[in-house]
Amino acid sequence: MDRCLGIITTLERDSNFGGICKNRPSYMLPFGGRYRLIDFTISNMVNHGLRTIAVYTGEKIRSTMDHLGDGKPWDLNRRINGLFLYPPINDNHVGTHFGDIAQFYSTMEFFDRTREEYIFLSNPNIIAKLNIGDAFRFFIDTGADITLIYREQLDPDGNLINCDKIHVGEDNVFENLGVNLSTEKRFNHYIGMAFVKKDIFIKILKDSIEQGNTNYFKDAIILYKDKYKINTYEFKGHVETIRDLKSFYKANLNLLSKDISRELFFQGGAIYTKSKDEPSTLYTESSNVQNSLIANGCVIEGDVENSIVFRGVKIGKGAFIKNSVVMQKSVIEENAIVVNAVLDKQTFIGKGVNIGGSILAPYVVEKYQRIVKE
Repeated sequence: MDRCLGIITTLERDSNFGGICKNRPSYMLPFGGRYRLIDFTISNMVNHGLRTIAVYTGEKIRSTMDHLGDGKPWDLNRRINGLFLYPPINDNHVGTHFGDIAQFYSTMEFFDRTREEYIFLSNPNIIAKLNIGDAFRFFIDTGADITLIYREQLDPDGNLINCDKIHVGEDNVFENLGVNLSTEKRFNHYIGMAFVKKDIFIKILKDSIEQGNTNYFKDAIILYKDKYKINTYEFKGHVETIRDLKSFYKANLNLLSKDISRELFFQGGAIYTKSKDEPSTLYTESSNVQNSLIANGCVIEGDVENSIVFRGVKIGKGAFIKNSVVMQKSVIEENAIVVNAVLDKQTFIGKGVNIGGSILAPYVVEKYQRIVKE
């Protein structure tokens, strides 16, 4: 895999996540007790031998810089290659094109300088433990210019409406890319991952800007589908598509399934993240924990059921937490009740306070917010 570099970029709208993305991009959302969404994408790339990775950060760069830094947790703090962070462009040197094509083109020097011949594109808001090595060999062996990765999804309830729907012909030939309207219970979901020859990638960027026919690389693939050899590769593992508050909440709670957590956390290599030393979690005699994922550094005195609890959380005696995501350093005092909720970092729920939402619309407590009885 030393011939392939990784590109991480997302076009997800942070506004779909409400207050939890007020000061952070969606790919930096805390996930699974101690990780961020982007950790899964970077870790999977590193575990499969990619040593040059570029992250196109978007506008809210502060939390990205703080978490990723020089890439040390992923062994990417190297003198040659390593981790590269690119903030968005803010001038008009490529005209009025400010989709991802303009972002990529603004870093053309990076692509010219890197020695890798191929590019692996990935959307960090879609979590899938793809065996990148196997998919890359398929890409090379078939002689394709572009290989798009998809997952055949069963979606009878329409949870994936408006996701990318890929149309596949015989022998994995790419036919087209559209939008899922849930007219079929099964559809081929394009999971935001693709291999591209670097010279083809650069040519598509230049042609798109010069001709002014598209601002986005995904649209360019459709536009130039008859010009290049494009095929598809089917991924058969578990996929989490995180595009709004509801899907983020559901994806966290899905980790309570042993099969899902085993695949996402351990299959194909471990998930790495920025380390923070914390003591073991303290469970007192009054605590009662069922089917929950609880990180280190917590103090649990109350009841926790079907929930994800991050590092350093304190849950008081008599408190009841169910079907909730409680982020780092939050405090839930005695006899409080939290059901179907997402609590951002360092929130405070006072004594006897009751908050609750629903599975379809979880109650959100924003970062640093305090809720107390008057």
